[in-house]
Amino acid sequence: MAPRPPKAALQESVTFKDVAVDFTQEEWYHVAPAQRILYRDVMLENYSHLVSLGYQASKPEVIFKLEQGEEPWISEREIQRPFCSELG
Repeated sequence: MAPRPPKAALQESVTFKDVAVDFTQEEWYHVAPAQRILYRDVMLENYSHLVSLGYQASKPEVIFKLEQGEEPWISEREIQRPFCSELG
């Protein structure tokens, strides 16, 4: 008897936060101009793809900023970074 293929794992919906990269003002200062353009293009494209797949949450502030040509950094307190106990 041939082995059975594994059952598909339950998939969760992807959110914009799952694919977004956030920068503080200080971090954004260190991003080169060409990298800023690439960041803008990739973030807008990712959001566009999610919308085309039925993503229905409100438009993230970073997308508004990028569409208006504003700097997309957010305050330090708004960024939710994973905590690694090995570093602390």
